[in-house]
Amino acid sequence: FLAAADGLGSIAIDTTQLNMSVTDPTAWATAMNNLGMVPVGLAGQQLVTDSICVPGFDPSLSMMTGITPINPMIPGMGLVPPPPPTDVPVVKEIIHCKSCTLFPPNPNLPPPSTRERPPGCKTVFVGGLPENATEEIIQEVFEQCGDITAIRKSKKNFCHIRFAEEFMVDKAIYLSGYRMRLGSSTDKKDSGRLHVDFAQARDDFYEWECKQRMLAREERHRRKMEEDRLRPPSPPAIMHYSEHEAALLAEKLKDDSKFSEAITVLLTWIERGEVNRRSANQFYSMVQSANSHVRRLMNEKAAHEQEMEQAKESFKNALTGILTQFEQIVAVFNASTRQKAWDHFSKAQRKNIDIWRKHSEELRNAHSEQLMGIRREEEMEMSDDDSGDNPTKKLRADDSALAAQAYALKEENDSLRWQLDAYRNEVELLKQEKGQLFRTEESLTKDQQLQFLQQTMQGMQQQLLSIQEELNNKKSELEQAKEEQTHTQAMLKVLQEQLKSAKELAEINGHDESQANEINVLTVALVNQDREKNSDKRSPGLKSEKEALLIGIISTFLHVHPFGANIEYLWSYMQQLDSRISANEIEMLLMRLPRMFKQEFTGVGATLEKRWKFCAFEGIKTI
Repeated sequence: FLAAADGLGSIAIDTTQLNMSVTDPTAWATAMNNLGMVPVGLAGQQLVTDSICVPGFDPSLSMMTGITPINPMIPGMGLVPPPPPTDVPVVKEIIHCKSCTLFPPNPNLPPPSTRERPPGCKTVFVGGLPENATEEIIQEVFEQCGDITAIRKSKKNFCHIRFAEEFMVDKAIYLSGYRMRLGSSTDKKDSGRLHVDFAQARDDFYEWECKQRMLAREERHRRKMEEDRLRPPSPPAIMHYSEHEAALLAEKLKDDSKFSEAITVLLTWIERGEVNRRSANQFYSMVQSANSHVRRLMNEKAAHEQEMEQAKESFKNALTGILTQFEQIVAVFNASTRQKAWDHFSKAQRKNIDIWRKHSEELRNAHSEQLMGIRREEEMEMSDDDSGDNPTKKLRADDSALAAQAYALKEENDSLRWQLDAYRNEVELLKQEKGQLFRTEESLTKDQQLQFLQQTMQGMQQQLLSIQEELNNKKSELEQAKEEQTHTQAMLKVLQEQLKSAKELAEINGHDESQANEINVLTVALVNQDREKNSDKRSPGLKSEKEALLIGIISTFLHVHPFGANIEYLWSYMQQLDSRISANEIEMLLMRLPRMFKQEFTGVGATLEKRWKFCAFEGIKTI
């Protein structure tokens, strides 16, 4: 039987295969199972049985949902068993069809070669067909691999078959190498060796490109949706300026809950250039409302700072309590390590107690350092708040206070001038409206408003003049204080130079302390004379009844101390009468009255001391 076939003698077939009945329906299934494929039956039999097929599965569903079609040739998908090992040769079976028979190739030969698979390939090339093979026979053989959409047969014993899905091509490639014989004929025209390979078709590539474009569109749409979801919301649109919107905005500026939104709108309007002569007053009132929130914000900040201080205090108290408990625990461990109790513990217990004690001591020391750090920070803050008693620093502080007061008066002056300009603009607008309208009740009310505004303008002008006078006075006082400071600094330099020269002369000539004291008295006398000259120019006078009482008490005190007293001794005496008075205040008062009190230096070198004496009886003779 095999010798009669054309060229079939070279095929080594086991004798057990020849015993198979030609009409055995399991031949195709056995051949497919050897390759790990789903069994394929005879004509009319499904390639994949209904028990493992998905009922009602639509292959086009993947185009809409993005689900990749299930390829039954992929091992591990539950449709086919895993492929056999590669080192074991696959034995193919004879496949019987209604019109033809397919004989497998020699298993010892290498597998048939195939070209590189084109993307989206659904078409196969089938060569080596028998000359008498018809399109119906070809469809009968290859429709077992899947649904066929088109068969293009050539006159030169080859054809192109296009399947409905890509995974069907893999099943058709399995038939490559089989010898096909039509019926039981031994004619050469009725037999041929099949060669199945991938074919490159324009329709397949076009469909693949369409599918890739669809997937790309879906990916772009997904990314766009994700970007839209993650994009921050756009800021709300800001309305245009109008008198009605300005009135609503002024009400919102007064509300604490709507202040943030309203201040943004006000800033946008000002940046847009909505401020003009007609709307200047309205914008000024809104800016003033915004300024009124400064105090609220400062109060909120102070409240938060207070809460922070309370939290710090509570933390410090809690830390102190924890540290106390750590001390108690460490005391327990120390008591346990004493010989009276230590001898009764076992070796393991002693080891654990020792480890616990060291750990507790480390934690206690860490908490103690943390608590000491907090206390050091508090002490540093308190030391920063304390100011020294240096007179030059206090003079600078007084100068800075005067400068700050002058700057505040200047700002108030500017604000009043701007308000005056705004009222003038309103008056001009009212005049224009008055000239255009008739004499009605509304015009009468405008006249009254005009008169009222004129009166307020006159009052504000007078207030402005008084503020300017006060500002000039403050400026003159500031200049005088600066002149005094420069003069005192120059005098201090001169005194220091004289003292240095006097010390050098005393060391060279060997003078005694009495001569040094005479030099100090002479220098102090020169300073007092200079101070008297400056006092004649300044003529300060007394400012309050309190200063008069202080002068009387100081005069009485110094009168009973003919050799004078230093400022600390005098301040300690005055503090018993008034605890709020400071040494700097007493010294400034004495310096303002050089005809009643004079300053002298006594001692030499490290014993140099500055004393004040009462000299009113001498000064009254020179007047």
